[in-house]
Amino acid sequence: MQYWLFKTEPHCFGIEDLKNAPNQTTSWDGVRNYQARNFMKSMKKGELGFFYHSGKNPEIIGIVEIVKEAYPDHFSWDMFNEHYDPKSTPEKPLWFMVDVRLVREFAEPIPRKRLAEEIALAGMELMRRGSRLSVQPVSKEHFEHIAAMAK
Repeated sequence: MQYWLFKTEPHCFGIEDLKNAPNQTTSWDGVRNYQARNFMKSMKKGELGFFYHSGKNPEIIGIVEIVKEAYPDHFSWDMFNEHYDPKSTPEKPLWFMVDVRLVREFAEPIPRKRLAEEIALAGMELMRRGSRLSVQPVSKEHFEHIAAMAK
């Protein structure tokens, strides 16, 4: 089992949007970074990830589960979509997405500032200076440590 972290801007798609989605499930689309895309292509149904609000008040706000493994991101083919990429086609898709379902919203979000104070999380990708990946792996140890911090 692998663990993940999914970053999103709360004003674009926040935890409330996920809670209001049918079956509290949505596609995680619009990823346009090759490394993040490759992470999504390796995800397996049943794996868990943190739902992370980036922006002015970055925080981990809940846990999601992968409910559908990677499939082509059809928004990359729609020239009227903000994530359109003319190099991606149905015959040769460049971009992929997964479906995630809300497992748990934390009663109190865990601010990034608090995460940074945890010595046990020092090696986490999220804590690396300049780390901007919107989808990133989380070790089992880091996942369990953060889950234990959650209320």
